Amino acid sequence: MGDRTVTRADLAEAVFRKIGLSRTESAELVESILEEICMTIARGEAVKISSFGSFLVREKNERVGRNPKTGEEVPISPRRVTVFKPSNVMKDRILAAHGILPGREDVTALKAAE
Repeated sequence: MGDRTVTRADLAEAVFRKIGLSRTESAELVESILEEICMTIARGEAVKISSFGSFLVREKNERVGRNPKTGEEVPISPRRVTVFKPSNVMKDRILAAHGILPGREDVTALKAAE
C-alpha cells in the first residue's frame, strides 16, 4: 500500500488544476464542502456521495472493555461513531487498481486476507 496521504491542500490543488478556479477559491470550495459534510454528520444524518460511498452515524451500546496493560475491566459508555461504507463503484475501482477483476477467484482470496 502507498504511504501517501491526500490532504486538503492536495484536494484544493486538484480543483485548481482541473476546474481553473484560483488557488484561494479552490481552497475555499474544498473547505466549504468538507465543512458541510462534517456539519451534516454532526447532526446525525448520513452523507451519500454517489459512486464514492456513504458516511453513516452508528449508535454503539455500552460495553465492557479491558485495559490491555493491566487487564482491568473498564466500562465503555454508549456513543455515536462515524463509519464509511464505500460504494460498489469504489470497491470495483480499488480491485481493478490491484489487478483483480470482480467475479474472479482473486476477489475471494483478497476478502479472506482481510
